[in-house]
Amino acid sequence: QVQLVESGGGLVQPGGSLRLSCAASGFSLDAYAIGWFRQAPGKAREGVSYISASDRITYYADYGKGRFTNSRANAKNTVYLRMNSLKPEDTAVYYCAARQSRGGSSWYTWGAYDYWGQGTQVTVSS
Repeated sequence: QVQLVESGGGLVQPGGSLRLSCAASGFSLDAYAIGWFRQAPGKAREGVSYISASDRITYYADYGKGRFTNSRANAKNTVYLRMNSLKPEDTAVYYCAARQSRGGSSWYTWGAYDYWGQGTQVTVSS
Protein backbone atom coordinates (compact mmCIF):
# COMPACT_ATOMS: atom_id res chain seq x y z
CA GLN A 1 0.00 0.00 0.00
CA VAL A 2 1.37 3.37 -1.02
CA GLN A 3 1.45 5.78 1.87
CA LEU A 4 3.05 9.04 3.00
CA VAL A 5 3.05 9.84 6.70
CA GLU A 6 4.09 13.15 8.18
CA SER A 7 5.31 13.55 11.74
CA GLY A 8 7.26 15.98 13.89
CA GLY A 9 4.66 18.69 14.29
CA GLY A 10 3.69 20.14 17.62
CA LEU A 11 3.55 23.26 19.75
CA VAL A 12 6.64 25.48 19.68
CA GLN A 13 7.36 28.98 20.91
CA PRO A 14 8.12 31.80 18.47
CA GLY A 15 11.75 31.62 17.44
CA GLY A 16 11.85 27.87 17.97
CA SER A 17 12.53 25.05 15.53
CA LEU A 18 10.89 21.87 14.33
CA ARG A 19 11.90 19.13 11.96
CA LEU A 20 9.04 17.56 10.07
CA SER A 21 9.41 14.09 8.60
CA CYS A 22 7.71 12.60 5.58
CA ALA A 23 8.05 8.82 5.56
CA ALA A 24 7.02 6.70 2.59
CA SER A 25 5.88 3.12 2.41
CA GLY A 26 5.00 1.07 -0.62
CA PHE A 27 7.39 2.93 -2.91
CA SER A 28 10.92 4.30 -2.88
CA LEU A 29 11.20 8.03 -2.25
CA ASP A 30 14.62 8.32 -3.90
CA ALA A 31 12.89 8.34 -7.31
CA TYR A 32 10.40 11.01 -6.30
CA ALA A 33 10.39 14.73 -5.84
CA ILE A 34 8.78 15.96 -2.62
CA GLY A 35 6.69 19.03 -2.10
CA TRP A 36 5.68 20.43 1.26
CA PHE A 37 2.44 22.34 1.63
CA ARG A 38 0.61 23.98 4.49
CA GLN A 39 -2.89 25.15 5.23
CA ALA A 40 -3.76 27.58 7.99
CA PRO A 41 -7.31 27.90 9.32
CA GLY A 42 -9.47 29.85 6.92
CA LYS A 43 -6.73 30.07 4.30
CA ALA A 44 -5.96 28.28 1.09
CA ARG A 45 -3.35 25.55 0.98
CA GLU A 46 0.00 26.89 -0.20
CA GLY A 47 3.31 25.49 -1.36
CA VAL A 48 6.09 25.65 1.20
CA SER A 49 9.07 23.95 -0.43
CA TYR A 50 10.22 21.43 -3.01
CA ILE A 51 13.13 19.07 -3.38
CA SER A 52 13.78 17.15 -6.58
CA ALA A 53 14.52 13.44 -6.70
CA SER A 54 18.18 14.20 -7.38
CA ASP A 55 18.29 16.85 -4.62
CA ARG A 56 19.76 19.26 -7.19
CA ILE A 57 16.67 21.44 -7.36
CA THR A 58 15.08 23.00 -4.30
CA TYR A 59 12.51 25.74 -4.05
CA TYR A 60 11.15 27.62 -1.08
CA ALA A 61 8.29 30.01 -0.71
CA ASP A 62 9.54 33.52 0.02
CA TYR A 63 8.48 33.26 3.67
CA GLY A 64 10.59 30.13 4.08
CA LYS A 65 13.81 31.25 2.44
CA GLY A 66 16.62 31.31 4.96
CA ARG A 67 14.48 29.58 7.60
CA PHE A 68 13.36 26.27 6.03
CA THR A 69 15.59 23.51 4.67
CA ASN A 70 14.77 20.25 2.85
CA SER A 71 16.85 17.14 3.23
CA ARG A 72 16.61 13.40 2.52
CA ALA A 73 17.50 10.18 4.24
CA ASN A 74 17.06 7.65 1.46
CA ALA A 75 18.10 4.76 3.67
CA LYS A 76 15.09 5.60 5.84
CA ASN A 77 12.85 6.40 2.86
CA THR A 78 12.20 9.73 4.52
CA VAL A 79 12.39 13.39 3.61
CA TYR A 80 12.69 16.15 6.19
CA LEU A 81 11.71 19.79 6.42
CA ARG A 82 13.71 21.69 9.00
CA MET A 83 12.00 24.91 10.10
CA ASN A 84 13.89 27.48 12.14
CA SER A 85 12.95 30.89 13.57
CA LEU A 86 9.30 29.90 13.57
CA LYS A 87 6.66 32.61 13.70
CA PRO A 88 3.01 32.53 14.77
CA GLU A 89 2.04 32.94 11.11
CA ASP A 90 3.70 29.58 10.39
CA THR A 91 0.90 27.89 12.32
CA ALA A 92 -0.79 25.45 9.96
CA VAL A 93 -1.26 21.82 9.05
CA TYR A 94 1.77 20.76 7.03
CA TYR A 95 1.55 18.15 4.31
CA CYS A 96 4.05 16.36 2.13
CA ALA A 97 3.36 15.15 -1.39
CA ALA A 98 5.39 13.04 -3.80
CA ARG A 99 5.66 12.93 -7.57
CA GLN A 100 7.94 11.36 -10.11
CA SER A 101 10.37 14.08 -10.96
CA ARG A 102 9.43 16.35 -13.84
CA GLY A 103 11.61 19.29 -12.97
CA GLY A 104 10.37 22.06 -10.73
CA SER A 105 7.41 22.92 -12.90
CA SER A 106 4.30 23.73 -10.84
CA TRP A 107 6.02 22.54 -7.67
CA TYR A 108 3.61 24.68 -5.63
CA THR A 109 0.47 23.06 -7.10
CA TRP A 110 -1.19 20.43 -4.90
CA GLY A 111 -2.70 18.62 -7.86
CA ALA A 112 0.67 18.22 -9.59
CA TYR A 113 1.66 15.37 -7.26
CA ASP A 114 0.94 11.66 -7.27
CA TYR A 115 0.73 10.87 -3.56
CA TRP A 116 -0.20 12.97 -0.53
CA GLY A 117 0.09 12.62 3.23
CA GLN A 118 -2.54 13.36 5.86
CA GLY A 119 -0.72 16.25 7.49
CA THR A 120 0.84 17.19 10.82
CA GLN A 121 -0.18 20.19 12.92
CA VAL A 122 2.37 22.90 13.66
CA THR A 123 1.39 25.53 16.21
CA VAL A 124 3.68 28.45 16.98
CA SER A 125 2.56 30.24 20.10
CA SER A 126 3.86 31.58 23.38
